[in-house]
Amino acid sequence: MNKQVVVYTTNDCIECTMVKKVLTEEGIPFEVRNISTNTEYQKEVEKYGFLGVPVTVAGDRAVKGFTNDLKELMDLVRK
Repeated sequence: MNKQVVVYTTNDCIECTMVKKVLTEEGIPFEVRNISTNTEYQKEVEKYGFLGVPVTVAGDRAVKGFTNDLKELMDLVRK
């Protein structure tokens, strides 16, 4: 897939921290977009159909949370 990965996050979000930690440990580069500091980022999250974070995006796929869907997304990014 080799797509840019974006993680939408906010301040004091434990689940967001976990997502960023596992991406870092897996050597997957990502951009952090903090919805607390930029309202446009919140609008982007909503366009993907989510109201909360973390939301991880790669290509045209977006997943919310620290779930098996995130693992599947990471597998696609590595291909």
